[in-house]
Amino acid sequence: MRQIVECVPNFSEGRDRQTIDAIAASIQSVTGVRLLGVEPDKDYHRCVVTFIGEPVAVAEAAFQATKTAAELIDMVVHFGEHPRLGATDVVPFIPVSGITMEECVAIAKTYGARVANELNIPVYLYEAAAVSPRRKNLADVRKGEYEGLQSKLADPAWMPDFGILVFNRKSGATITGARKFLIAYNVNLNTPDQKVAHEIALRIRESGRPKKDENGKTVKDENGESIKIPGTLKAVKAMGVLLERCNIAQVSINLVDYETTSIHEAFEEVKRQAATLGAEATGSEIVGLTPLQALMMAADFYAPQNVLSEQAKVALAIEKLGLSQLDPFDPEKKILEYQL
Repeated sequence: MRQIVECVPNFSEGRDRQTIDAIAASIQSVTGVRLLGVEPDKDYHRCVVTFIGEPVAVAEAAFQATKTAAELIDMVVHFGEHPRLGATDVVPFIPVSGITMEECVAIAKTYGARVANELNIPVYLYEAAAVSPRRKNLADVRKGEYEGLQSKLADPAWMPDFGILVFNRKSGATITGARKFLIAYNVNLNTPDQKVAHEIALRIRESGRPKKDENGKTVKDENGESIKIPGTLKAVKAMGVLLERCNIAQVSINLVDYETTSIHEAFEEVKRQAATLGAEATGSEIVGLTPLQALMMAADFYAPQNVLSEQAKVALAIEKLGLSQLDPFDPEKKILEYQL
């Protein structure tokens, strides 16, 4: 069986089309790689790129894209809604077919070593490639963001996995690793109040929120660690953001295991929580690609007794989840299997 790896790098540029096109071109220049999607967002000031191919080609394309980003993106002047650590913020490698997670970890390590050695960018490993539990979660590695990176690098506990403790002012740092297929999913609210979206995110995300005492102070355990009140959804990361171009707030969600918490479960839970805050979930969007199965699961949830064709199920899921509220959802471009 042919080995196929997916790579979904996130770049800290969502507004300059020339830079975005140059990054995409650097990926397309590598033989054996197929570019599946380029999705910039001006409010997040971020671009999510998706491509697939065989391991060696994918690793090469990821490096060339990182090199181009290092040349064209200056983190000193970068500001956006989405957390980020560097110009090439995160580069995950995902097994698609004929390849194991362990082999994708090896790809991430090869890529990370090259970025550190040739581009002088510190690199951290996360998820399945993490060298310690505290580095497994992307949010933990990214904590402090670019603005706090220089101080982070001064802490021996945050020695990069590749590279040295030197702050690269222009490019920041890059995070890489291997993981399951992640669905980047945003739920739209009928309010521009970002605080409402943030409150919903705190309620649903698995990590929850810190427990507070009657005086509003964070409660800690015997080891001095904050005690957390877990959220309602497993395998979910979330935050509240303002989408200025539409003047609405969004609950920005990462479904790190869509078989544990599905798209429709996340959407329905955001709807439920929003209603308690006097708001309404009006639709949603998928950033990047989604497996067909995720939409089939949603269709079966919304029409459990109906025997529908695959095409009809996809259409039903798009309708019930409001996936075309902001931009048309094109199944041929957004569903992974239809691109392979």
